[in-house]
Parts: sequence; structure tokens; C-alpha cells
Amino acid sequence: MSNKLGLNLSKNYSINFDLPKRAKKKIIFIILHYTGMKKESKAIKRLCDSKSKVSSHYFLKKNGKVLNLVPDLYTAWHAGKSEWKKIKSLNQYSIGIEISNPGHDHGYKKFSSNQISSLIKLLKYLIKRYKINKQNILGHSDIAPNRKKDPGEKFPWRKLAKINLCEWHTLDEKIIKKYRCLKVKSNEEKIFFKNLHNIGYSKISKNNKINVVKAFQRKYRQVLINGKIDKETYLISKNVLKL
Repeated sequence: MSNKLGLNLSKNYSINFDLPKRAKKKIIFIILHYTGMKKESKAIKRLCDSKSKVSSHYFLKKNGKVLNLVPDLYTAWHAGKSEWKKIKSLNQYSIGIEISNPGHDHGYKKFSSNQISSLIKLLKYLIKRYKINKQNILGHSDIAPNRKKDPGEKFPWRKLAKINLCEWHTLDEKIIKKYRCLKVKSNEEKIFFKNLHNIGYSKISKNNKINVVKAFQRKYRQVLINGKIDKETYLISKNVLKL
């Protein structure tokens, strides 16, 4: 694979995965993460440590080098308690990609150009190999909004969408910016949450409303993550649902 795609890929296997192998057709999602740790070396060590009980299929280093930690056809332990549409526990249906980044708790940084270049090559390969719908290229915060923020608002979803590797709204950002912070009507708020549920976000309750809104904003309205439903966020939700 590395030669075909021009990827600097090496194997660094983790023992944290489930047996037996799964069927190729069972892989229908790709979940993107950041490591959320200060040191890259410690993140790799943790993903390969049997005591940690976490792993991923791929690890993208800051320099763009890709490590294959778990073979694709085995279930890695990256998603945890998760849900998208009617599917729960996404580990068994997905490939997990960890991207080295200190994350929100340790000085969240922009992802390096080398990382994104490698990620693009890797995604193209995986999408083609497993016939994955671009609607199913998701962030960890999409499938676990109450627990996770990654890969976060600095992740270039829009750039990936331009080359058909994920979804992004089709609205003109200069035009919809004028709707930012404008209040929505009560019926529009209900429609908004219905839209998010139909897009795939988990059941929304009084306790997790803000987290789900923030997860949606981290993906589709990255300049302002406040957990508040304004007219701009509402319009984006309508547009994404139509994609």
C-alpha cells in the first residue's frame, strides 16, 4: 500500500484488538481522532500498551509518517461508547485513525501539512478499498459528543470535502455569516435538533444538548463553538441534511 500511494507507512502493531477477523463489508465508517497527549512517543506507546485498552488502526505522526497499529480486518479499540444513527459501539464497524496533536487540554495545534497530505492519501485508499460513503467519515466528537472534542475545530473538514472525502455544507460562508448569533424561533430550534438527529447525531436530551450542538459546530461552523443555536447554525443543519 505504501508504494502505491506514496505513503511513508510502517507497521508498529498493537495487541489491543478483538478476535476473530471481521468481514470486509462490515467496515462502513472511518473515525478520525487526535491523540490529545503532549508527547507523540507516549501516545504511540499508550496505543500499544495492553494495560491502556485503547488502540487504532492507523497513527499519523507530525512528520506525516503513518504507522499501521492494527490490521484493518480486526476491531481496534478507538471509539468507545459511541453512536451514529441507529448503530451503537462503532468500533466493530469502523477504521480508526489517530492523528498526533496535543488536543484541547494540552495546547491544541493546527494539524501539520504533512499529516493532512498523508491523511488524504490514506482516506482515498480506505474509501476505495471498503466502499465507504463519505457521509460516514466522522470525527470522534460526532459519535461521542458528551465525551469527546476531537479531532476539533482546527481539523480541515472543508478541505477534505472539496476533494470528496467527507461532507461539508454548500452554503456561502460570507452570506451566512450575517446570521451568526441571531436568535432562532422555538419551532426552528425543534427543527434544528430534528435535523441533527436525522443527520446521525445520537439521541438529544436536555442534558446533552449543548455538547451535541458544539460537536456539530466543530465540524461545520468552526469559527465559533459556543453550543448555542443561532440562525447560522440552523441554516447549516438544513443544508447538511439535504446533502
